[in-house]
Amino acid sequence: MKYKKRFILYIVLLGMVLFIMHMIRTQILIPAHAPRDIHEIEQDTLRIVTDYTPLSYYISNDTISGFDYELSQLIAKRSGLKVKVYPEVSLKKSIDGLEKKQYDIIGRPIPVTTDSKESFLFTEPILLNKQVLIQRKAEYNNGKAPIRNQLDLAKKQLNIISDAPTRLRIMNLAHEIGDTIYVNEENIYGDEQLIIMVAKGEIEFAVCDETIAQEMSKHYPEIDFSTDISFTQFRSWALRQTSPLLLDSLNVWLKEIKESDEFQKLKMKYYKKKR
Repeated sequence: MKYKKRFILYIVLLGMVLFIMHMIRTQILIPAHAPRDIHEIEQDTLRIVTDYTPLSYYISNDTISGFDYELSQLIAKRSGLKVKVYPEVSLKKSIDGLEKKQYDIIGRPIPVTTDSKESFLFTEPILLNKQVLIQRKAEYNNGKAPIRNQLDLAKKQLNIISDAPTRLRIMNLAHEIGDTIYVNEENIYGDEQLIIMVAKGEIEFAVCDETIAQEMSKHYPEIDFSTDISFTQFRSWALRQTSPLLLDSLNVWLKEIKESDEFQKLKMKYYKKKR
């Protein structure tokens, strides 16, 4: 009986040692700075963070919709990977999560500019987009006509979401008009919330993507978004600079998806012009 108990104890201790060795192998020997690219993702889950707006990711009556969410499902279908989508209002938190490897892709509007290319890898263009000025229509603003000439933005304060590449465009615009344009970066709110604040008269101006403004105008007729802030730009998804293999694979899948009828229907569903 004594030897039997000792044998059982040895078995239990051996099991604990094997478990600890497994944990060391997976947690310690694979450091936090280890690369996370397509080979690691294939063994795990492709994690995509997107904006929580009616255009990107939206929950209504237990149904998830949104262009970026539905595109992620087409990628899952095409690639065979397990894909999980995380909604996040804050662009800053999305970028932080990408850097910390909580996410693999930022699937939300980020203009592809020379400056942003220094921080991210970008997929091939998914859509075309541009930044527009959000302001109130005259009938909702005591008869005050909306700004149409960019020169009239001098000394005005424009609200944008924190860490948005839009700041660089506004700085360039200020240089072009030869005057100061003040910028307020919101750390808490997203584009959707800024548009609502303009509609309610809480702030005077905001700058966001035309596609988001177009969708929000269906619910907030007070807003005007006919004044361009930027030229038309490519809209792509962003990845870490250390994920080149994932980028290559993603571009292959996107190219195939963009040639499909499913993608054309998805694009018409969310981006058909209604101005």
